[in-house]
Amino acid sequence: MKILYTAAVTATGARHGHVESSDGKLSLPLALPPEMGGAGGATNPEQLFAGGYAACFGGAMEYIARQGKIDTGEIKVAAKVGIGPNDAGSGFGLAVELDVRASALAQADLEKLAREAHQVCPYSNATRGNIEVKLTANGKPI
Repeated sequence: MKILYTAAVTATGARHGHVESSDGKLSLPLALPPEMGGAGGATNPEQLFAGGYAACFGGAMEYIARQGKIDTGEIKVAAKVGIGPNDAGSGFGLAVELDVRASALAQADLEKLAREAHQVCPYSNATRGNIEVKLTANGKPI
């Protein structure tokens, strides 16, 4: 694989510490959410992952649309990332829900674009077979 860009981020203090990118553009405190026994009050790795996946998936939709000269209108991807004990009985796992919308597309066209984007998106490719990903378009399962 030819690397086009590398993001460098350091986490200090685990889930209750701080993350910062090498260029200083990302600098956030971290906190364990109350649902997991923490105080909350700051972001957490699941929110960061959800934001990254949503943005990347939207970018994959834009990429496919550009290739096909498709006017999508505004693309919106809402991501939910859940964490909990994995089914193997040791460790933790993630589950992802992506709800995609494109203001200028009919339902069938949106579903087709979302399926194609799911094959192109780097986050989808990285998680495929490792994390359950539920994909919906305008609230309808794909």
